[in-house]
Amino acid sequence: MAAIHITDIEAAINYWREKKPSPDGVTLAPELRALAEVYALMVFYREEEAAEKGFPPAAYAAWKAWYDSTPDTPCIAICSTSQGDEQCKGCGRSFEEVQRWPEMSPAEKRQTWRRITLQGDAWRFNRYRERAGKDLAVNEPEPPASS
Repeated sequence: MAAIHITDIEAAINYWREKKPSPDGVTLAPELRALAEVYALMVFYREEEAAEKGFPPAAYAAWKAWYDSTPDTPCIAICSTSQGDEQCKGCGRSFEEVQRWPEMSPAEKRQTWRRITLQGDAWRFNRYRERAGKDLAVNEPEPPASS
């Protein structure tokens, strides 16, 4: 079962804070309120992920709107899995992830994005960073520094 990571919920909250700022510093937009309730419960129970299935509908709709504003695929058009590599040197996805990408749920895709970003060794994060475009700066945390 796919899960939504707390950092994605934080990103969605920040997206909605910018999109619908509080008019008085106290009132929250409905999307923010829905996401904040999920976020608060996750913090209270010290959970890092919440199952995609069973996510409150209003919070899921708000998260999905943020998700839809992010790049769909980490592909940078250098696919080494087509040359037989088990993991793509260009984007960092496994052969299976590349093949299943069109049928994966949004949470499954975000889990993949999180993994490849944390690993940070795909060419999209270094050698061909310019091909990745603005999505690196806007929608992904910085990959860990290489030592």
